[in-house]
Amino acid sequence: MSNLTREQVLIEYVKCNRDTEYALKTYLETYDNTVKKYVPLELFPDQITLLDDYENYNENIALKYRQAGVSTVTAAWMSKKLIFARKETPEKILIIANKLDTSLEMANKIKSFVGQWPSWTGVDFDKSKNSQRHYKLTNGCEVKAVATSKDALRGFTPTILVFDEAAFIEADSDFWSACMASLSTGGKVIVVSTPNGYDPIYYEIYDQALRNMNDFKITEMFWYRDPRYTKDLYFVKTDNIIHYLLNKEEYNPNDFIDWGSKSYDARNFDDVKLLMADGYKPCSSWFEAMVKKLKYDKRKVSQELECNFLGSGDNVFDSLMMQDIRENMVKEPINKLMGNALWIWKESVVGHKYIMGVDVSRGDSEDFSSFQIIDFDTQEQVAEYVGKLPPDTMAEICHKWATIYSCFVVIDITGGMGVSTARKLQEMNYRDLYVDGLDLANKWKYDPKAMDKIPGINFNNKRVQIIASFEEVMRHKFKIYSNRLYNEMNTFVYINGRPDHQKGHHDDLIMSIAMATYVAESSFSKLTKVTEQTKAMIDSWSVSNNESIKENINFDPVIPHYQDRMNQFGGQQVSREDYQKYGWLFGM
Repeated sequence: MSNLTREQVLIEYVKCNRDTEYALKTYLETYDNTVKKYVPLELFPDQITLLDDYENYNENIALKYRQAGVSTVTAAWMSKKLIFARKETPEKILIIANKLDTSLEMANKIKSFVGQWPSWTGVDFDKSKNSQRHYKLTNGCEVKAVATSKDALRGFTPTILVFDEAAFIEADSDFWSACMASLSTGGKVIVVSTPNGYDPIYYEIYDQALRNMNDFKITEMFWYRDPRYTKDLYFVKTDNIIHYLLNKEEYNPNDFIDWGSKSYDARNFDDVKLLMADGYKPCSSWFEAMVKKLKYDKRKVSQELECNFLGSGDNVFDSLMMQDIRENMVKEPINKLMGNALWIWKESVVGHKYIMGVDVSRGDSEDFSSFQIIDFDTQEQVAEYVGKLPPDTMAEICHKWATIYSCFVVIDITGGMGVSTARKLQEMNYRDLYVDGLDLANKWKYDPKAMDKIPGINFNNKRVQIIASFEEVMRHKFKIYSNRLYNEMNTFVYINGRPDHQKGHHDDLIMSIAMATYVAESSFSKLTKVTEQTKAMIDSWSVSNNESIKENINFDPVIPHYQDRMNQFGGQQVSREDYQKYGWLFGM
């Protein structure tokens, strides 16, 4: 369309300005790696929906899978906003990502698309500022790419704010609030990402949008609605798609539903939700190839392909476990006391063994003090407290409820806060306190230095073992009922290989219950095992059916079981000399 008349240019200009889908399809190209060349930018239905949402809503969040083309379509849409902006109201686009390379990649995509628009638009790059990180156009529009930092917004007021791979941005709610406040009147914000667990920015925006707590428009994009990857789409009934791909021989024809024979237009994707609710998982040759590239990593598949928040992060606790907890365990307590701080699910039962795990904070910090009480006999959580108390007051609360449940108490003494609580409990004559380093499997052995040690456990020294113990008992059907604890577990992840809470979240309840289960497994279970071994040993010593007591033997007060001994020596007679020679053996 390079030889258009002035009238044709005006018609085309108006048409492109009004119809974004037409403009992008007509004038923009993208590189197709499969054919190794640039091809026209083709849009499928979900991408068209995304463009419409960008046009009609000021606040947008896109839930996407890998290779959905969202970054490409978003960059194309922004290039159009730049090209068709008026000098009186220029667009200023700010791209924020966790890493500068990520934001630069988006800025370069926009720049590439800007260069593809025809010359009749009358817009070009401004030579006065034309770097990768920050460039301008001759109509006054600007694009700037930055990494997450406190200074990211300094000196730049955007009209369009883009968060690329937002779930991976390491920032808190204060940073998000500052970004939103920077938007000029009528500005737009676009949040794009694959899920990364329950992160503090992307997931919270998405979750609040679902509950109508903000004005964000959610655009959900799923791979099974992408015509490029679903030519042989089918559904298989399985709880675990990875298991199916690795064990196809275990499945029979009745487990499959074919959709590959259906044309794309004939597919009703509302039916997919019903199939998935009935236990079916979508699959195709493209999906299988992608899973293989991800090395059958369940977390990566959840994150990159399934758009699944649960299981997509570096979560310590498995997604299926968390789903089971949410659906089958979490319930309201029978009592809520102390201003809703103390929750009780079961009253104490005489004869049951209870363990209390105590995590202590200063009482004025961001962390909370907490305790958990578990029933060792029934393997379940029975009581939970969380609040802000000084260490000595925490000891008084622990003393009361530990006494009610006759608890064996373990306290985290890392950092010194727990030391005050432990010593206070000793002053109050509470005796059943865990002392780290004692051999509780041999608790009958006297240790004169036991009382000199500070009761408690140094959590940080055994952090991995303690958390691993809790994760293990959860896999073996230990029951938890607290929604507060469940929420903490959702945001408990591996950070540099170390289990810890995500920024802006807490792990106090996890710490306290993990200590309780660790002591239960390392101490109570060992003690029970030793007790059983001792009982078995004693039983082996006792004779339940001694045939000798039924015999009428001649009893000699000097030589016990005289007749038995005679039988043992073949009935030989014992002489007087034998008595004198061997009598010392019998105490003579």
